[in-house]
Amino acid sequence: MTDALPFTKPGVAIVTGASSGIGRAAAISLYQAGWSCVLSGRRDVELQETARRMEAAGLASDSQASICCVCGDLTARGEIERLFNETVKTFGRIDLLFNNAGVGNAKVAMEDIPFEDFQSLLQINVAVPFRCTQLAIKQMKAQVPMGGRIINNGSVSSVTPRPLSAPYTLSKHAITGLTKSTALDGRQHNIACTQLDIGNAQSVMSDSKTGGVLQADGSLRPEPVMDVRYAGHAVAYLASLPLDVNVLNQTIMATTMPFVGRG
Repeated sequence: MTDALPFTKPGVAIVTGASSGIGRAAAISLYQAGWSCVLSGRRDVELQETARRMEAAGLASDSQASICCVCGDLTARGEIERLFNETVKTFGRIDLLFNNAGVGNAKVAMEDIPFEDFQSLLQINVAVPFRCTQLAIKQMKAQVPMGGRIINNGSVSSVTPRPLSAPYTLSKHAITGLTKSTALDGRQHNIACTQLDIGNAQSVMSDSKTGGVLQADGSLRPEPVMDVRYAGHAVAYLASLPLDVNVLNQTIMATTMPFVGRG
């Protein structure tokens, strides 16, 4: 008989951008798997709705997982620190960080994008996950047992851009650098890091996909989307891996999405 593969015992997870979409789906899947979850988002009503759906989804009978909501704008001074302080105060450690919070950009020519809008997008899509990663690493190195896992929502745009998406594409390419650097620097501290590239999962950011998406040839075509719950399941699977195993990069998308060969 083959021995069963070991998986990580569920611990404490922080999920940013947990108010809706991919973040909400990931939080539900993690909670169902037994993870205690700290939910971060700007909209308190939607954050509480995520918590309600998590509780409705249920837990295994032997699970002691719980939910904590920390509402706040992570671009505001001190809010990221408050999120991590609340997590450690409540649970004593951090085993998983899902860097998911992010925004897209208006579909206008690169030269017409207000520079202030570009800076704002980089603050949300790059500076926030970088600072979250810094604080996660500090805690993961200090706790006993040492270590943890960081999962970054990279997007398929980290590989191939869409038309009129320079700020968003740039920010997601930056996440690739953050992921690789975190995986490298985290090795000796038992910290693993994954980039999960998600394509056309049903969410607020993908609602326009079925109505028509700008293609490289200038045409508008509807694109297939997948149930966002599969993205949530992917996060939970990656979180379940033992810390001596890492998936550096993973792509999940609708099978018929025009990603491979796009351009």
